[in-house]
Amino acid sequence: MSGLQDVITALTADGEDVDRLVKDLDAAQWALPTPAPGWTVAHQVAHLAATFRMAGLAAADPAAFGAMASKLSPDFAANVEYALSAFVNDPPEVLLSRWRTERDAAFKALAAVPADKVVPWLVRPLPPAILACAGMMELFGHGQDIADTLGVERTFTDRLHYLVAFAVRTWDFGYLARELPTPEVEFRFEITGPSGAVWEFGPADAENRVTGPAVDFCLLVTRRRHHSDLAVTATGPEATAWLEIAQAYRGPAGTGREPGQFA
Repeated sequence: MSGLQDVITALTADGEDVDRLVKDLDAAQWALPTPAPGWTVAHQVAHLAATFRMAGLAAADPAAFGAMASKLSPDFAANVEYALSAFVNDPPEVLLSRWRTERDAAFKALAAVPADKVVPWLVRPLPPAILACAGMMELFGHGQDIADTLGVERTFTDRLHYLVAFAVRTWDFGYLARELPTPEVEFRFEITGPSGAVWEFGPADAENRVTGPAVDFCLLVTRRRHHSDLAVTATGPEATAWLEIAQAYRGPAGTGREPGQFA
């Protein structure tokens, strides 16, 4: 993992990429349904605004974040709906402005946390750089839903390395989300970035291996494409089964995407 400020720089650039997707949309486009069932473009941006609001609060005022988190419901879906309700009914221009405010405040707060400290979070405390990578995961996934809705082809850079490293770090989340036992094996990941650089994680002699391009790997772990539509391959029984359940976020897996949905 690079230094915190490098991660924040990458996170900021990803936020600007999503901003460019939505900044010129009209009201009808904000209301378009996205591939996430029941969610419009406005829902996608509202979720990002709510997520970055929480991240900014966690970094700037851990006590206030703890008080907020203590009031959350055991019902994950209810928490999501409550968070969305604070933003999703705003007019598009207001929602866009509030998303920018929450995003920029979170970036500033995370950058101010000493790199060797941790930030409280919903599951367990995280180093600020790791929470920033989680933010990149959110931007990638929701940004992809928006791009798919608008028919926009996205361009990616080796900033994806941060998201890939985060997904490797959280490789067990798919099992946890489904209350499945996590296999007691180590995976080898060999992921190729947009520049052609190969990013390697895990023991070189591991039986279970996952390889492929970084864009496809990130689409896999954010569940924005079905694995059968991606150039991500697995060797070994556990890695092969992992492709079906891979996710880089906690909470319910959701329906994911159907094979051939974006042909």
